[in-house]
Amino acid sequence: MEFLEKVGPYIPRFYSAFWVTLTVAGFALVLATLIGIIVGLITSAKGKSWWLRILKFISYAYIEVIRGTPMLVQILIIYFGIGQILRPIGFTWSAYGGMTTAGIVVVAINAGAYMSEIVRAGIESIDPGQVEAARSLGLTYWKTMKKVILPQAIRTMLPSIINQFIISIKDTSLLSAIGLAELTNISKQAASNLSSQVMAIYCFVALWYFVICFTLSRIAKYLEKRMTYGR
Repeated sequence: MEFLEKVGPYIPRFYSAFWVTLTVAGFALVLATLIGIIVGLITSAKGKSWWLRILKFISYAYIEVIRGTPMLVQILIIYFGIGQILRPIGFTWSAYGGMTTAGIVVVAINAGAYMSEIVRAGIESIDPGQVEAARSLGLTYWKTMKKVILPQAIRTMLPSIINQFIISIKDTSLLSAIGLAELTNISKQAASNLSSQVMAIYCFVALWYFVICFTLSRIAKYLEKRMTYGR
């Protein structure tokens, strides 16, 4: 009862932060999926043309840099570093939605690198003979991917994609480093003002994350059963 009385005034802020977390994660994951598909198709493409080699080099560099650096550092670089570098030309994050936009960009870039590897692995899990058969029928590489390979690969990729979604939602907690009013940041503010309820507050915010992630994991299992039914 004491906890509810003291935390009660913060409940509306937690509710607002809950929607901020979902908004950032939702938009970021849509962008990450697009990035993952594009980069995954590039890295799995076969060919020796100069433009494909350049695209592959850029794609692999992007993947290695993102996977090889902490997300917290990426957040600081994109929000403070890029903001400072582009300030002379009039760019400011506040002009594009501030911390929310920066958060979406960071999470999308980070998740996109992992999604691209999921897509590449999913494509390579399909029998190469199907690619050869489609190409022999006159389909281009990109049409082969769209009409033949990706529809089959999605079944393999789905569990990993949902898992990456869950990881990215939890990663939004790192955006508290730039002051975004998401769940973790609000819990830190509440804990600093209610020092006697620190443990309860952090357990309370953990419950919010658990509800989101548990719901997604149930959805993932349902979709996985639906997509593998009768396979």
